[in-house]
Amino acid sequence: MSRVYPFDDAATARAVIDDDGTLTEWNEGARRLLGHEAGDVVGRPAARLLAGDFAPALPTGSRWDGTVGLRHQDGRTLSVWLLAHHRPPGADHNGDWLVISPLPGGEPPAPDDPLAEAGLLQSPCALAVYDDQLRLRRMNDAMAEVIGLPAERVRGLRVAEIGGRPQSEELEQGMLRVLTSGRPLDMETVVRTGREDLAHAWLARLAPVTDDGGRVRGVTMAAVDITDNLRARQRLQLLNEASVRIGTTLDVSRTAQELADMCVPALGDFVTVDLLDPDDHGGEPPARLKAPVTLRRAAQRSVLEGMPEAVLEPGQTERYPAGSPQADSLTAGHTIIAASGGAVRQRWLTWNAERGERARTFGTHTSMAVPVQARGRTLGVAVFTRHRRPDGFSADDRLLAEEITNRAALCIDNARRYTRERETALALQRSLLPRTLPRTAALQAASRYLPAARAGVGGDWFDVIPLSGMRVAMVVGDVVGHGVQASATMGRLRTAVRTLADIDLAPDELLTHLDDLVVRLSEESGDDSTGEVGATCLYAVYDPVSRHCTLARAGHPPPALLLPGGRPHQLDLPAGPPLGLGGLPFESAEVDLPEGSVLALYTDGLVKSRDREGDAGQQLLLQALGAHAESLDESCDRILHALLPSGDTPDDVALLLARTQGLPPSQVATWDIPADPALVAPIRKQVLDQLAAWELSETAFTAELVVSELVTNAIRYGAPPIRLRLIHDAAILICEVSDTSHTAPHLRRAKTFDEGGRGLLLVAQLTQRWGSRHTGEGKTIWAELPLFAEDR
Repeated sequence: MSRVYPFDDAATARAVIDDDGTLTEWNEGARRLLGHEAGDVVGRPAARLLAGDFAPALPTGSRWDGTVGLRHQDGRTLSVWLLAHHRPPGADHNGDWLVISPLPGGEPPAPDDPLAEAGLLQSPCALAVYDDQLRLRRMNDAMAEVIGLPAERVRGLRVAEIGGRPQSEELEQGMLRVLTSGRPLDMETVVRTGREDLAHAWLARLAPVTDDGGRVRGVTMAAVDITDNLRARQRLQLLNEASVRIGTTLDVSRTAQELADMCVPALGDFVTVDLLDPDDHGGEPPARLKAPVTLRRAAQRSVLEGMPEAVLEPGQTERYPAGSPQADSLTAGHTIIAASGGAVRQRWLTWNAERGERARTFGTHTSMAVPVQARGRTLGVAVFTRHRRPDGFSADDRLLAEEITNRAALCIDNARRYTRERETALALQRSLLPRTLPRTAALQAASRYLPAARAGVGGDWFDVIPLSGMRVAMVVGDVVGHGVQASATMGRLRTAVRTLADIDLAPDELLTHLDDLVVRLSEESGDDSTGEVGATCLYAVYDPVSRHCTLARAGHPPPALLLPGGRPHQLDLPAGPPLGLGGLPFESAEVDLPEGSVLALYTDGLVKSRDREGDAGQQLLLQALGAHAESLDESCDRILHALLPSGDTPDDVALLLARTQGLPPSQVATWDIPADPALVAPIRKQVLDQLAAWELSETAFTAELVVSELVTNAIRYGAPPIRLRLIHDAAILICEVSDTSHTAPHLRRAKTFDEGGRGLLLVAQLTQRWGSRHTGEGKTIWAELPLFAEDR
């Protein structure tokens, strides 16, 4: 792109020659030098301007300078010094050469010239003075060394003409601002100067040169190599970025990939991270290792698309013998750098033929292996290689790589420890949660459990507990906190709930006992304040005979209910305090559930989200519950997809769906029993008739004995009124005898010559299980008889 300056641009002879040797541009300065008009030479071969004896060899590289013989328009041959810059092809132009020569008249300045007195020309600092046309008047030896050209050759040229690069034009623009404003200016640039192979960072300090009258007569430039300072700033910036970008998650592979991404291309052109498998070392990585070493590729990154340098894919393992960079660094316990031509480098290239071939293919010339170590443990190794960058690894590069790797190692170790604890807690929780839900005549059930994506396994749990009389208890709870401790507490509470449910406590009474347990657990934790261990819970008991459901909750979200043919809604239940506060009452509520009703019990992790406000989560739950589904399992999946579409939840989630089933009246028989032992025989006869009507004659003998013993005990030790109830389904027959006495029966050992005391022992021997439960009116003694011989 051409620049417009407020001074004579024809003071320099300038021409542009295509790569094919054709002249494409010819300025006024070139006409002054050789006398040829632009129309006479543009579009013709540039070689026609060369005198035969001075024809040089074709130039190579990006810059050329030298003296050649050129033909003047009047036939003379002029010896002219030329400076040529090669400009590579672009999107809209071909490659060409910019050829420049100062016109005669750029003689050394007069002694009284104020520009000649500017600067300390013998200073080791690179100095140059430019006139009010921004043409070089004088420069010291240091500046001549920087640009790689003698002062007498470039005197009279502008910076853009001497440098020939875009950075030179930017610098010239800065000089123009100084010239017009009279104010100094500092500019930083990164550019290759002279014949350097590598670009350096430079600080150009520009200042106006004034005469005695204060008039700006030119610009002085002092160039300072700030490469080391720039690299130090870049290293500090890289460290700051590493502290932010590495360790954003508690995932080992993700953290290793963040390390590789951070170091490419800042430190290497290809970076790999290989980690030890702790299971190969007893669960904990060792402090020191011996070759050979088996490592798993955790991450890799390259400046080349597709990472063609890689031999392994992430997740693959390889056994690294002595002589490989991975094994050598791990066994030595420190960083090893292998430069091109060294013995270590040669050994690293020969241990694996495929790796050696790829290193030669891509021109890999330097490698650096840095062990990944944290808290006295060796976790793996990071290998940095360079093939695009021509420079090797310096001592500063080594320190930087070690610092970043050490920071990443702490994050990897944290992620490893978290993963191990999470897996332990998850295994513990899965062992404590029911693997399958029991099949009952009262209801069908399906469940889901999702651990928290980031916080780890928590204390959510659910359970379905068969009770006597074909009733079923459903429970969902949530222990405060996450991790192994929360899972262990959850296990203790779940066991306590099953134990309390086994003695047939009412829901509100059960929560009261559970609250006492949580208070004791808080005291055992070593903290004087109750509530250190906290939990919420919802407990429900469904009776398929009466089709009543009794529920109570302790600070837990209320369940959702979908009645047959109706719309889903939340049950209005007394909230109750969370478990662990101690001394506060709980209330029960009873609802009628027609057959086919669907009850949804869940923990708050399902409906609460930072992305949703108010009761939006509850509304989504009701919508998903109301959608048609072929099965409860499909409904569970639909609910989880609606509320947790990504599966990424900040808290763990428990969901329990239950569809109620009712027992028809034809499967239940009830008798009121007179408090007269003499009337037991007619009752036995009625029982036998009912069993015959149910086609259960094979069980009649055992059922008759059990009924006789239970009714006789109720008449003898209980209080009227007394009631007998038989319930049966496809697999079991239940005998229940109720009375108004609150005295619980118990087995006792009868002596040899005792006439009584063997009734309950006989019942225990003849039935699958038996027990008693307290009711609002008294108690009920029950026994279950299997209907199939293989179950007896």
